[in-house]
Amino acid sequence: MAPQTGPSEKGTGPGPAFPQLFTWEEIRIRNGRGQGREQWLVVDRKVYDVSQFSKRHPGGSRVISHYAGQDATDAFVAFHNDKSLVKKYLKSLLIGELAPDQPSFESNKKKSLLEDFRELRCTIEKMGLLRPNYFFFFLIFLHLLVLDAASWLVIWYFGISLVPFLAGMVFFTTAQIQMGWFQHDLGHCSVFRKPRWNHLLQIVVINMLKGLPASWWNHLHNQHHAKPNCFRKDPDLNMHPLLFSLGKPLSKELGKQKKKFMPYNYQHKYFILLAPLALIPFFQLSTIYFAIKRKKWLDLILVVTFNIRVCLMYVPLMGFKTFMIYYWLSRYFESSWFIWVSQMNHIPMDIDYDKNEDWVSTQLHATCNVNQSVFNDWFTGHLNFQIEHHLFPTMPRHNYCKVAPLVKSLCDKHGIEYKSKTLLTAFVDILHSLKDSGEHWLEAYLHG
Repeated sequence: MAPQTGPSEKGTGPGPAFPQLFTWEEIRIRNGRGQGREQWLVVDRKVYDVSQFSKRHPGGSRVISHYAGQDATDAFVAFHNDKSLVKKYLKSLLIGELAPDQPSFESNKKKSLLEDFRELRCTIEKMGLLRPNYFFFFLIFLHLLVLDAASWLVIWYFGISLVPFLAGMVFFTTAQIQMGWFQHDLGHCSVFRKPRWNHLLQIVVINMLKGLPASWWNHLHNQHHAKPNCFRKDPDLNMHPLLFSLGKPLSKELGKQKKKFMPYNYQHKYFILLAPLALIPFFQLSTIYFAIKRKKWLDLILVVTFNIRVCLMYVPLMGFKTFMIYYWLSRYFESSWFIWVSQMNHIPMDIDYDKNEDWVSTQLHATCNVNQSVFNDWFTGHLNFQIEHHLFPTMPRHNYCKVAPLVKSLCDKHGIEYKSKTLLTAFVDILHSLKDSGEHWLEAYLHG
């Protein structure tokens, strides 16, 4: 069917109750890049114009724009637990629906897989696996507060000789990373049933206890979940190509373009040191820039308050210079912890431009798991269940292990690889993947 530039003629029938009807081709060209910059998307066969709304979207403007011109049904369901709240926004955006002769699924998406996945989601909802265990999250919150208090008490009681200095740094680093995992839960609205309470506690944890803006984190992280490992849509790939060359297709493309910002053929060697070092100034500078540009003044004030608080707590005990060493070394170790855990599930997987695959394939091709153990669960904030987390981002983390066998059965039925590995193997695979990508870049750079 040839592309059309306006609503289909069959949608111009009499009466307001007669909806306008559209074809997939008409929707596909409203991807935000054509004339007029229109952005349409489909949810349950209904067609919505989000061109203006994307700027006001509570989850961030870009995350909804990434689905412009596509079917967003499964992403919509995955991100929104409170459907009644979201429907208030949808009513004013509705412009029509798919014509009766149009399939419910885009031609490049696996119908049987999506049907089985939607049935699986209904099953887990009936099983109550989307409901949080408040006592579990209370213990998580309590343990990170204890760690944070311990980092100060060790210095206060024992002084700043080598052993208490290092012990305090271990407590501080561990408290900060565990706060990061907990605010991640809150950002996904998986701790409380109501989004409002998740957002409020997230502000307390990430703004006041970690010193980062909640709005900045959600803006980036929602995009990552919407289109994981999709270049120019997943912000986690922004290190390509300035610092690293990621994935075979992108590395070959970079090499053929004769671009060389770094010696990528050695990136598996400098990743260990450079990645955590680069993340620290990126977080510090980008958060300030984001808050000022988007006028998130409350976020900015709370971040400043965090920095004042930690200075008042530690500087009187150890002096400013010693505190700077204590603080930035802790941040470096935290950054290393975060980088290895967050990237072990993604860098070794497929990295490319958005291919508009179905929701399940998009997530499975970009994620893998790390075997379960009490330590792995705690060390990674349950992100060792990355597959389940990406398929059901609002699911409370304590239920990942319960849904994992069901997800694996779905993958087995449809011939999709369900990858799970040891923690050490996952770490080593990051370096292997970087080495492979660097070699693909070098080959294309020299001979492409």
